[in-house]
Amino acid sequence: MSKRIINISLISFATVGAFLFFPFKKETPQYFNKFFQKKSELDTSTSLKLIFAGDIMSQQKQIDAAHLGNGLYDYTPCFQYIKPILETADIALANLECTLPGKPPYTGSPNFKSPDQLAKALKINGFDVLVTANNHIMDSGKEGILHTQAVLKKEGFLTTGTFKDSLEKALKYPLIVYKKGFKLALLNYTLHTNSHAVPKPVEVNRLDPLSIKSDIEKAKKLKPDFIIMFMHWGIEHRLEEDINVRNLSKQMFEWGADLVVGAHPHVIQPIKNEQFTIDGKSQYCLTAYSLGNFISAQPFPNTEGGIMLEVDLKKEKNKTEIVDYHYIPVIRYTPVVNGKEQYFALPISPFEGNETRLNMPKSEKLKMDNFAKKFRAHLEKNGATERKFKYADLYN
Repeated sequence: MSKRIINISLISFATVGAFLFFPFKKETPQYFNKFFQKKSELDTSTSLKLIFAGDIMSQQKQIDAAHLGNGLYDYTPCFQYIKPILETADIALANLECTLPGKPPYTGSPNFKSPDQLAKALKINGFDVLVTANNHIMDSGKEGILHTQAVLKKEGFLTTGTFKDSLEKALKYPLIVYKKGFKLALLNYTLHTNSHAVPKPVEVNRLDPLSIKSDIEKAKKLKPDFIIMFMHWGIEHRLEEDINVRNLSKQMFEWGADLVVGAHPHVIQPIKNEQFTIDGKSQYCLTAYSLGNFISAQPFPNTEGGIMLEVDLKKEKNKTEIVDYHYIPVIRYTPVVNGKEQYFALPISPFEGNETRLNMPKSEKLKMDNFAKKFRAHLEKNGATERKFKYADLYN
C-alpha cells in the first residue's frame, strides 16, 4: 500500500501580507498550511491511522555500517523491513535523537553527529514527522540545530520541538498537521539538553509544566480535532514509568491533551489506558510512557529494541476519539555482511518462524525470541495488545 505524504510549510510574513484580503483569523497562521495543500489532501475521512516510533539513534557502529567510503553514507537498508508497516499509516512519527551537523567528524555517544543521509533514509522508508526536542539536540551546537532543521525541511519532513528563534516558534508552534480531513496539533518537549546551554536566538522546548499548559491552551484555540504530546522524559533504562511523568501525563490530559507518547528511557515502558476524571467526566486517557529504541547500538540491558505504537482515530460529528491501539515490537538486527556488521530495525512478528528468510544466526534468533517474550509480558500486563503481521503480507 502506498501513501502520499503531506508537505506542509508555513509562509513568510511577506507572503501572508499578500493574502490579507482572505478573512483568516489573525491568531491562527497555521491555517495557511491547509490553504496550500493539494485538493486531494483536503478529502475528508472518518478514520486516521498514526504510527509512532521511539528513539532513532546513530552511534559510531551505525555510522561505520552506513559508510560506503569516500565520504558517502547510506542508511536506507536499515529501515527496509519497517517500510511496509509505515506505509500502512496515514502519518508516521518518530523522535530523531541525533544532530545532522552537515560535515564530519560524525560521531556517536556522547555527542551524536550523523550524516545528512540518515534523514533521507528515514524519508524514503516512510516517516512523515520527526520531533527534535531531546537531550541530544545540542550535541552539534547552534549550527547543528540549524543545519538539522534545514536538512529535514529539504527532505520534506514536518518537524517540531526546536526553532531557529522565538518568531519561528510563535508562527509554527504548536505544529498543525492536516491529513484526510483531520486537523492534529503536535507538541514536543525535552526534560533537558545534557547540560548544554541553548544559545539565543535558538529555541528548544523544555519540559516546564507552566509552558506546556500555556501551549496546550494555545493549541485548543486553534480548534484541532486531536492534541498529541510527544515527550522526551523519564529515567533512562527503567522499565516502569516514574511518578513525575505519571503526574505530568495526568495533568496534560486535564489541560486538554488527547494522547501522550514518551521517549528517552531507551527501554520499553508500559502503555496505559487509564480512566481519569476530566472536567467532571470520566474518560480513558492513553499514555505510552516510553517506546524504547527504534534503532541504536546501545549495549545496555533491554536497549536492543523497542516498539512502534499504532493508534486508530475515528471522527464522528466533530468528535475525534481513539478507537483502537496496538504495539508493534521491533528488534535491532545486526548480521555480518561481507565481513561488516550491519544494523536493521526489524519488526519481530513477521519473522517469527520465518528466520530462514534472513539466514538469521541462532544467536540473533535467540535474542529476538527472548526480547519478544519479555516485553510482550511487560506490556500486556497493562492491557496493551500487539499488532501482528504476516511475512507474506508485507514482503511478497
